[in-house]
Amino acid sequence: MNPLKKLAGETAIYGVSSIVGRFLNWLLVPLYTYIFAPNEYGIVANLMSYVAIFLVLLTYGMETGYFRFANKEGKADITFSTGFLSLCLSTIVFWILILVFVKPLSDYLSIADHKEYLLLLAATLGFDAITALPFAKLRLQNKAFRYAGLKLINIFTNLGINLFFLVLCPWININFPNIPIETIWNPHIGVGYIFIAFCVASLLNFILLLPDFKFVSFKLDLGLFKELLSYSWPILVVSVCGQINLNLDKMLMPNLIPAKLDPMYQTGIYAANYKLAVIMTLFIQSFRYAFEPFFFAQAKKENSKQIYADVLKYFTVFCLLIFLGVMFYIDIVKLLIKSSYHEGLKIVPYVLLGNLFFGVFFSLSLWYKLSNKTKYGALLAMSGSIVTILINILLVPKMGYQGAAYAVLICFAMMMVVSYLLGQKHYPIPYDIKRILFYFLFAMILFAIGTQINIDNQWLRMLVKTPLLFAFIGLVIHKEKLWGKIKSWVNK
Repeated sequence: MNPLKKLAGETAIYGVSSIVGRFLNWLLVPLYTYIFAPNEYGIVANLMSYVAIFLVLLTYGMETGYFRFANKEGKADITFSTGFLSLCLSTIVFWILILVFVKPLSDYLSIADHKEYLLLLAATLGFDAITALPFAKLRLQNKAFRYAGLKLINIFTNLGINLFFLVLCPWININFPNIPIETIWNPHIGVGYIFIAFCVASLLNFILLLPDFKFVSFKLDLGLFKELLSYSWPILVVSVCGQINLNLDKMLMPNLIPAKLDPMYQTGIYAANYKLAVIMTLFIQSFRYAFEPFFFAQAKKENSKQIYADVLKYFTVFCLLIFLGVMFYIDIVKLLIKSSYHEGLKIVPYVLLGNLFFGVFFSLSLWYKLSNKTKYGALLAMSGSIVTILINILLVPKMGYQGAAYAVLICFAMMMVVSYLLGQKHYPIPYDIKRILFYFLFAMILFAIGTQINIDNQWLRMLVKTPLLFAFIGLVIHKEKLWGKIKSWVNK
C-alpha cells in the first residue's frame, strides 16, 4: 500500500477521535462563555495550562521511547512492561506529593478556597499518565479504531457531564422547582463541574483499558529502563518546552498584566479567541498521532527521505488551506463565542500561523529522532521557551494578550527555521522549500487581499472572498499536476 495513503488513512481515523472529539469539547467554550464571566473562565484556562505541562512531565517521553525500542526485534513486550511500570510508580509518587503539598499549591494558584480543583486535576493527570503507554501500544499495533473508540468515550463522557450539570440541572431547577435536583447538583460548585468531568472521563478510560493490562508481564528491565530514559529525556525537554510555548502565556498573564487592567479577564478573552484556531490545532494533532509511528516504520525504506519531503509539502498546503478558510469565514467562526469576547479576534491570524509553524516544526523533528540526536530537539525547545518567556515579559505588560499572540508566532517561526537548518546538516532530506515558500507567500497575498474587502454585509463579504480560496486550491492542483488524478477519481 502507498505509504502516503496509509499515513493519510490513519491520520483520518485518529482525526475522528481527535478532531471530532476536540471539536465537541471545543463547543463547550461558547457554553462556558455564556455561563461564566471572563474572569471565571480565565481561572479554568489558567489551571488547564498547568495540566498540559504536567501531563508531559508525568509521561516523560516514554511514548516516543516505546515507539523507538519496541520496533527492535523481540523488544516490544519488555519495552512496554518496563515503560508501563515506570509510569505507574512515578504517578503514585506524584499523587503522594500533591496530597502532602495541596495547601501551598492551592494558595499559589489562587484557589485556596477550592483545593478540590487541584485534587481532581491531579487524579485526572494520574489516570492519563498510566494509560499513555497502553494507548501508544494501540497506535504501534495500528489499532486505530480501538484507539479512536476509547478516546471518543472519554470525550463524550466529559461532554455529557458538562451538559448535565451546567445546562440540564440548572434548567430543571428553574422550570421544575418541585423536582429535588439539588440532591445531586450544587449550583455553588460552578466551574468545579468542569474538573469533575475531566476526572470521571479519565477514570473511565482507565477502567476500559484494564483488560489490556493482563498482557503486561510486569517485568522491569533496569538496563532497558536506563536506555529508555537516556533516549527519552531530551524528548521530555522538547515536550515540556513545547507545552510551555503553547501555554505559558495563559500561565503568566495573571502576573504580568497590571491589576487595573483585570488580568484574569484578559486571560479569559485571550483563551476563548485562541480556541478559534481549533481547526488548525486538531489537524496538527491528528497528524502528529499518525506521523510519529509512521516515520519510524518508514526509516529503513530506500525512498523514505523523499516520502518525508512529500509529507511536509502536503502538510503545509493543508495547513495554509485551513488558515485561509478560517480567516475568510471568520464572521461565521466568531459566532461560536459570545460577542463580549469578540474584542480578541485580532489575535486569531497570529495564533493560526503560530500553530502552522509548530506543525511544520514537528514534521521536521524526525531528523533528530531518527539520528539519535534528540539533544538537539531539547536545545531547540529550550530556546523556544526562552524566546516565549522573554517576549511575554516584554510585550504582555504593555500590550496585554496581543503581546502573547506575537510571542506564539515568533517562537514557533524561530524553532521551525533553526530546526530545518540543523536537520539539513545532520540528516539531510530533499524538502521542496522553494515550492513550500511559494505556496506560503501566495496564501499570505490572498489573505492580505481578503483583509481589504470591506463590505458591510457579512454574507456578501464572505462570498466575495470565496474565489480567493479557490484560487489557492486551483494553484496547488495545477502545480502538483493533480488534475489527471482528480479526473480519474471522478470517472470511477
